Amino acid sequence: MKFEIDLKNGIPIYIQLKKQIKYAIASGKLPPNSQLPTVRQLAVDLKVNVNTISRVYSELKKEGVLITKQGKGTFVSKKKEIPLFDRNNERLDQLIDRLFIEAFELGYNLEELIEYMQRRCGTPGK
Repeated sequence: MKFEIDLKNGIPIYIQLKKQIKYAIASGKLPPNSQLPTVRQLAVDLKVNVNTISRVYSELKKEGVLITKQGKGTFVSKKKEIPLFDRNNERLDQLIDRLFIEAFELGYNLEELIEYMQRRCGTPGK
């Protein structure tokens, strides 16, 4: 499983990675018992600090999404399923994050974006 980090989007790296891992699990790309890369290896692959990866793994372990097997590595928990509702929220969050970033890059402020979306919702298909 390949993860990608966007350093320009303004979203903290650990949040991007955490969402990607949860989405990969929810979508079945990382099934139960799948082994994740070591903290060091993923940090090297993504060119980020080891502490960032450690934080992501630690938070996902607390949520019951990942487990660590001493001497073997980090794996997707077979007990924890991410509900469909959360799966949809994860993807929707990614889309909304992207919308905000691109709209702000185009020069829209939040009020203008909300106003535009309200107009757009009132006239679907345009």
